[in-house]
Amino acid sequence: MRKLNILAALTAVAMAFLAGSAGALDVKVEAFATGLQSPVDLKEVPDGSGRIFIMQQTGAIAVVNADGTMRPEPFLDLRAKIPQLYVRFDERGTLGFAFHPNYKDNGKFYVYSSRDIVREKEDLLHEVFGHHTSYVSEFTVSKNPNGADIDSERVLMKIEQPQFNHNGGAMEFGPDGYLYIALGDGGFADDWGYGHNKKIGNGQDLSSLLGKILRIDVDSKSDGLEYGIPADNPFVNQDGARAEIFAYGFRNPWRMTFDTGGDHQLFVADVQQNSYEEVDIVTSGGNYGWRVMEANHCFDYLNPNDHLDSCDSAGMIAPIIEYNHCNKFGGKNCFGVNVQGGAVYRGSHESWQGKYFYGDWSMSFGGKSGRLYVATNDGGTWAFERAHVTNHDFVTHVLAVLQDLKGNVYALTSESMGPFGSRDTVYKIVP
Repeated sequence: MRKLNILAALTAVAMAFLAGSAGALDVKVEAFATGLQSPVDLKEVPDGSGRIFIMQQTGAIAVVNADGTMRPEPFLDLRAKIPQLYVRFDERGTLGFAFHPNYKDNGKFYVYSSRDIVREKEDLLHEVFGHHTSYVSEFTVSKNPNGADIDSERVLMKIEQPQFNHNGGAMEFGPDGYLYIALGDGGFADDWGYGHNKKIGNGQDLSSLLGKILRIDVDSKSDGLEYGIPADNPFVNQDGARAEIFAYGFRNPWRMTFDTGGDHQLFVADVQQNSYEEVDIVTSGGNYGWRVMEANHCFDYLNPNDHLDSCDSAGMIAPIIEYNHCNKFGGKNCFGVNVQGGAVYRGSHESWQGKYFYGDWSMSFGGKSGRLYVATNDGGTWAFERAHVTNHDFVTHVLAVLQDLKGNVYALTSESMGPFGSRDTVYKIVP
């Protein structure tokens, strides 16, 4: 059985479902930054300036000054380097960034971006599926603190992506000083087909970086690599396994954050298939189930809408939060179609301390009806409820819920399904 057995898992899910359907936490939102284009990541600059940088999927990082004004020029502009994105919907682009822990002194930061691959004109299969390469790159700030030196790019990793979707892209430095990188399973659906391990899927394949959380040392170089492998990574000495892997069994770990308080746990929101969504607390060497499991349910990649009665889930770690997907469950029985993590609140509002705020992209793929949720840990069982916005219509898509260095949380939202337009907004979530 899994580390959290199935009966216990279903009990926890039932409790979370009841909490989610029975009540709501009243919150307000304040417009923090507007005029954006598909904001997907947000971080406060760790230099005492109070500035907050916002990454847009379309290639630019916006600068918000401490007084709340947005600078007209981006901090970094990679629009000329990323592929042309599909405006109706795309999961490629600039997807995540992280400041070096010593950024105040060395000015280094790291970016996850999609890049085209060199292919022959007749290679239509690659073109159809959006085959591309994910770059993890190091950049350095210029003499102007509001502008990066684009020519300083040092590419640490190039990861081949067989499809346009399930790229992950979140990057965070842990309290240990290492860089954690979230990668999806390679795309399409069901972890099957072109570019996937047909026998077990990429999520369970330890020889592949896809469907994993990676952990690397940006301050050293291992043999033949532009980065170092921490000696205590869980698969360093395992034959056939990639030493960069910290945890595995993920479908599309879209956003992740470390709790800045408590035990500094790593929270990962992993987008699932057609029936459920999940949030995990990720630990070294952990197997989080995909494609054997969809959340707490045995998954059949050949028949993804009907779950198996049993499967070999030995050693797999159950999510702390599961909820019903509106593709399969309708009405009051569902909570969205695409989980958007997520950060533990550590701001000044005492009653919110330790609560995990997250969202869902929308209640349907055809509508603009994003939701905010908040989960509370009660003795190891996480129960969630809706974070009901009382001062705003909040008719939008939720792309992420992230935090600043003070522990405040923000909802990154979009008015369109794809990376299009310039009307998107980041909201600060307040009592």
